[in-house]
Amino acid sequence: DSAVAAAREAARSAASLDELRAIVESFEGCALKATASRTVFEDGVRDARVMFVGEAPGREEDMEGRPFVGKSGQLLDRMLASVGLDRKTNAYIANIIPWRPPGNRTPTPQEIAICEPFVRRQIELKAPDLLVCVGAPSTETLLGLKGIMKVRGRLMGFESGGRTIQAIATLHPAYLLRSPIAKRQAWRDMLTIRKTLGL
Repeated sequence: DSAVAAAREAARSAASLDELRAIVESFEGCALKATASRTVFEDGVRDARVMFVGEAPGREEDMEGRPFVGKSGQLLDRMLASVGLDRKTNAYIANIIPWRPPGNRTPTPQEIAICEPFVRRQIELKAPDLLVCVGAPSTETLLGLKGIMKVRGRLMGFESGGRTIQAIATLHPAYLLRSPIAKRQAWRDMLTIRKTLGL
């Protein structure tokens, strides 16, 4: 509880994404930081209208210090490209957890609770027009919704910094690699994203 409170206080004090990044990199309240190689804070362009939030870094992300760079990331890049998005020009990407859990295990509820204030402040400071929760953990943490198959593809409101932004959940690329048949559902989600952004 004290670590969660410390994270909330630290996150609130950040006035910019650069400040928040420095705060996250120096934060010692989450044990995952001790086993990770580096902090994985963001990738893409900060003035993008859309922000994608995944779960946690894997091995490749931990080595490179950027989210979604392994096999899942390569699939995500292809998904983005299919609707005119690209992390170099008009997409911004982050994770709920900025440090790789050992052995790519699922983050614990306590680890998510500690890191959640940071990603919420990141969304607030980034102020996207559209928030895309990539996968079930991101959807549950940020939107408070369980059962991604039921909620994916639906536009909803997300309260952030005194404003309501549009949000949508979609399937995680790692899941799509394991279950290729679900790619058609993810494609429909991407079309909704494209339409919402007017691409």
